[in-house]
Amino acid sequence: MKAGITRALDRYRRSFLLFTPGQKVVTVVGSLALLLAAFMVFRWASAPSYSPLYTDLAPEDASAVVEQLQADGIAYEIGGGGGTISVPSKDVYATRIALSGEGIPSHSSDGGYALLDGQDISTSQFKEQTDFKRAMEGELAATIEAIDSVDTAVVHLAMPPKQVFAEEQDPATASVLVDTRAGTELDPDQVQAIVHLVASSIDGLDPSKVTVADSTGRVLSDGGDPADGMTTGRNRQVEEYQDQLNAKVQTLLDQVFGPGNSSVQVTAVLDFDRKVTETTTYGSQKNAPTLSESVQDETYSGNGAPGGAGGVVGPDAQLETGGAGTDGSYSNTSTVRENGIDKVVEQSETAPGSIRSLHAAVVVDTNSEVVVDAAEIDDLVSAAIGLDVERGDTIATSVVPFDTSVEDANAAALAEAKAAEAAASRNAWIRNGVLGGVVLLLVGLAWRRSRRSAQAREDATSYVVEQLRQEQAERVALHALSERADDTATQLALAPVPAGVDGMRDELVALVERQPDEVAALLRGWLVERP
Repeated sequence: MKAGITRALDRYRRSFLLFTPGQKVVTVVGSLALLLAAFMVFRWASAPSYSPLYTDLAPEDASAVVEQLQADGIAYEIGGGGGTISVPSKDVYATRIALSGEGIPSHSSDGGYALLDGQDISTSQFKEQTDFKRAMEGELAATIEAIDSVDTAVVHLAMPPKQVFAEEQDPATASVLVDTRAGTELDPDQVQAIVHLVASSIDGLDPSKVTVADSTGRVLSDGGDPADGMTTGRNRQVEEYQDQLNAKVQTLLDQVFGPGNSSVQVTAVLDFDRKVTETTTYGSQKNAPTLSESVQDETYSGNGAPGGAGGVVGPDAQLETGGAGTDGSYSNTSTVRENGIDKVVEQSETAPGSIRSLHAAVVVDTNSEVVVDAAEIDDLVSAAIGLDVERGDTIATSVVPFDTSVEDANAAALAEAKAAEAAASRNAWIRNGVLGGVVLLLVGLAWRRSRRSAQAREDATSYVVEQLRQEQAERVALHALSERADDTATQLALAPVPAGVDGMRDELVALVERQPDEVAALLRGWLVERP
């Protein structure tokens, strides 16, 4: 078997030596490319599949996990900015259990109320206050991280000691640093939620004393006037309402004139004043029923004051006496009656955000194929967004040519880029196909030439064997004649006849394999010498 392998390798070597320099280069490059492709496929197939072991690890925990994996000789990969560690899928659960037994990860960065568990009776007041502040910072950071889009949060609290007099008390302050996930950012509502969350968690902390910033150093809330947040919310409400109206009208115009042939802008003036109105209405008093009635009758009779001293007290506090003959009689009757009257009390409250006025502007391109009628467009847009002329709403429509040079240039550049990309892809496929075809052609030619060389060697070997057989037959015939003619020393002088041809055939084959050029020259000489 070893000899067969050696002969095959030697045959391939001789075939390679017969190639031209260009064929040799192509053969070597193609062989190396095939070997590289086979190596990459083998490496991809033999590579283990990794699965996350832990995600969102703190730097301290990630370092501890990596050190333990290195000590245990377990392969790992680090991703997610250092917070995600992956191991081969088959080792995930076993590795996780083993690390848990070692107390890894310890979540040392979480802090929170767990810091208060280690306090004892010997803890100083300063350490107790410091631990409480750290615990509150950790708990608030963990709570803020639960908000969508927040990846990491750090909270710092400044909590001055309590003073006896309120006017001497320094206010508490807080600062929050948030790191959002990639491609996301906090909206104003989330920022206000963080501000009020921190302020509500600390006794005596005013929301205006809370500062929120992101990882880029941009201040999201600097603890300004709370009315600023309300103003921002109102502006956002106005913008959202305007965008809704603009989208509605633009969709309608695109269906009429086609995309890009019209533009609309709606401005809304909203009333955010809160109004409370109370109205009282009384009905008719005709034939009103009596609900209650009170009658009082007072009568007095007498002979007058003794000695004629009776009388009425005048304006100067002087007693005016009556004339002679007064008998002192007095009578008074009064009636109080309450009748039922229809009474209606109405109280209405106007919610903030009502529409005060709307103003719309519509522009249509003159290059549009649709005939433009400004009056029809005004009616159409007015009906779509609910314009009220009596309320003071306005609408203006203009037909002007649009400047589309930028859009045309962008479209041309995009089309050119797509064409270049398609041409590059097509050229790459053609180049790879031609290269593959050339490699296959060269391999086929080399195989065909090696087959022809092997066939030539086999034919030469057969020819040599046939010639040797003929010479052997002639020598046998001559030997027989010589034996019959003379049994003397002539017979002894003749060379011994080989016992068989099979051993000679093997030797000739080996000779052809070792010295093909010499055998070919010998055969050419024989062919020239034969008649």
